[in-house]
Amino acid sequence: MSSRNGGTPTRAKNALEPNAADALVAGRHGDPFAILGPHYPPGGQGEVRVFAPHASSVEIISRDGAVAPLENIHDGGLFAGPLPSAPGEPYRLRLRAGDKQWEEDDPYRFGHILGDLDLHLIAEGQHLRIYEKLGAHIITRDSTSGVSFAVWAPGAMRVSVVGDFNGWDGRRHPMRKRHEAGVWELFVPRMTAGDKYKFEILDGDGNLLPLKADPFAFRQEPPPGNASIIQHPGENCIIGDEWQKKRSQSHALDGPVSIYEVHLGSWRRKTGNKYLSYDELADALVPYALDLGFTHIELMPVSEYPFDGSWGYQPVGLYAPTSRFGSPEAFGRFVRRCHDAGLGVFVDWVAGHFPTDPHGLARFDGTALYEHEDPRLGFHADWNTLIYNYGRNEVANYLHANALYWMETFGIDGLRVDAVASMLYLDYSRKQGEWIPNAFGGRENLEAVAFLRRLNELTFGEHPGTTTIAEESTSWPAVSRPTYLGGLGFGYKWNMGWMNDTLEYMRQDPVHRKYHHSKLTFGLVYAFSENFILPLSHDEVVHGKGSLLEKMPGDRWQKFANLRAYLGFMWAHPGKKLLFMGGEFGQSREWNHDRSLDWHELDDSLHSGVQTLVRDLNMLYRATPALYQKDVDTEGFQWVVMNDVEASVFAFLRLGREGEPPVLAVSNFTPISRSSYRLGVPQAGRWREVLNTDATVYGGAGSGNLGGVKTDSLPWGIHAQSVSLTIPPLATMFFVYEGDANAY
Repeated sequence: MSSRNGGTPTRAKNALEPNAADALVAGRHGDPFAILGPHYPPGGQGEVRVFAPHASSVEIISRDGAVAPLENIHDGGLFAGPLPSAPGEPYRLRLRAGDKQWEEDDPYRFGHILGDLDLHLIAEGQHLRIYEKLGAHIITRDSTSGVSFAVWAPGAMRVSVVGDFNGWDGRRHPMRKRHEAGVWELFVPRMTAGDKYKFEILDGDGNLLPLKADPFAFRQEPPPGNASIIQHPGENCIIGDEWQKKRSQSHALDGPVSIYEVHLGSWRRKTGNKYLSYDELADALVPYALDLGFTHIELMPVSEYPFDGSWGYQPVGLYAPTSRFGSPEAFGRFVRRCHDAGLGVFVDWVAGHFPTDPHGLARFDGTALYEHEDPRLGFHADWNTLIYNYGRNEVANYLHANALYWMETFGIDGLRVDAVASMLYLDYSRKQGEWIPNAFGGRENLEAVAFLRRLNELTFGEHPGTTTIAEESTSWPAVSRPTYLGGLGFGYKWNMGWMNDTLEYMRQDPVHRKYHHSKLTFGLVYAFSENFILPLSHDEVVHGKGSLLEKMPGDRWQKFANLRAYLGFMWAHPGKKLLFMGGEFGQSREWNHDRSLDWHELDDSLHSGVQTLVRDLNMLYRATPALYQKDVDTEGFQWVVMNDVEASVFAFLRLGREGEPPVLAVSNFTPISRSSYRLGVPQAGRWREVLNTDATVYGGAGSGNLGGVKTDSLPWGIHAQSVSLTIPPLATMFFVYEGDANAY
């Protein structure tokens, strides 16, 4: 029997079953503590057994310095002998191999790592800080420094820690199974930060599996090695007090939120097409985003991933910031630099699926542990990935704790949850017969719904001031409504319908846009049903879709004019803003993850003009409460011109709280200038033209209204007064009400 209480060994027979010794030496014994370490027979002297196939002789050194040789009792390298110390007292081992001699501690003299409460919470799936227990942790036991390892693999026959420290020999450090939770554990003395390791696992039938990376590793070796690396999480970034005080307002529903979406590997590169490090990105990216007026940076997935072409959306190391750009500490510094500059940080979080890489979670212990056994539930044919089994407590716990980990360890301000629609529907991208209905015969994944609701309750509850964002492309109701009202509980939802409709409209030749007029108006039918973010994301500028600029029709000048008008329309429209990198200067080619953005294009005045426009849009947006205070309130929007199909003109009011001046936004999506264009306004006086996308500074022709217009006492539409405007071709204008015209 092995020890079950701290470091005090239980009593065992001195005689060792030959079959047990053979199994241990062959690496097929599932309970190494039953053989190795100290053992005490009833009424007899204690005995210690050591498996050291790498040594020719082994001696035991007691605490008082007494040395006793151990006998080689098996040709495979198993040694045994009397224990010169009292029960529970520490000892060390002295080993020799040829001319080499060294000392080490015996891992099998140490007791349990996980306590009963930990095991109970792990089994229940309620251990919110499970990453503090499972994985690898630098600790000290009995004045001995080392690393505690723990891994969930209930279906395994044997689990071992392997690495450079033991020659990657799975026989040498087999772990102890805690049957209460299906967790294997072992304390390995003298291991330290920077050491590489993996888990070697025999499945329940004794088959050797591919070496597995630690699901809870805080750091991971880059491909092709993919080893886990010992890392102390306490060395990472903890959120600063100043940012903690103000971050909840940084993404409030009634605040300005303008997000710059970034792929760290291709935003900018060094000579030789090499990555910038996290620190170099902090030096360049943070001031750039700040200068352009963005409130947040959203990072495409930074959890470790083996394949560059997945952009991070097929992660293997959920707890490890990718090593492509540096250490976890460096990632923490990047986040702190963002916060110090006043920028929030969102990260894309992938909980909808995971890749089939052999070192990852796939059939981790030889069973469908993290995924479903049935491919109709557990496999995404579109992406060749596996689907998490959200109904398994331990799997949900793994993911929920990971969400909290990014917020707690690195101070991340929000998670954008990827591919939520694929999680919600059992028949997502599946034909009839390729999916299994839920218990009520429906297509809804009830386990995923419960998982997402719990995710949002935990993130908002455990880390007030943070938020969550759903990439959800269907009409699932109440995605961004509280769970206590029956919603999924997200803070925001990407408005994919707006994105698809408006881009489809902009692709049309202006002469045909009148036939697609509803593409720009339909979004207002549901604009306030959710807390929406308007996304022009990376997905729209890859896979042959072309860049934003290339989607626009017409000659070169018209392409830029269309893009400027579209961006103006977006910033005026209800909903928070998100723009993928490169879009802010109208990059010509579509995005390529293997190379830098085309920064040289800023030498062209049309490209730099788009960049200047985005900066001015952000500054106007942040300085004008009517553009954001009532983003999720129908009272914050009012159509002025909705049905001018022939002219392709749109005009609407954005309204803030009482006392805030309203904003009039007007867009003309034809290349024809509209002079003396009259529309009604709610208040008499002067309306100042605060931004015009046709301004020469943006690359436009400079047509406009000489800084503003005064109302006429001519009723128009529902209003008692109106203004007469010059609306430039392919342009959007913003007017802010300034008051009595007689004052000017």
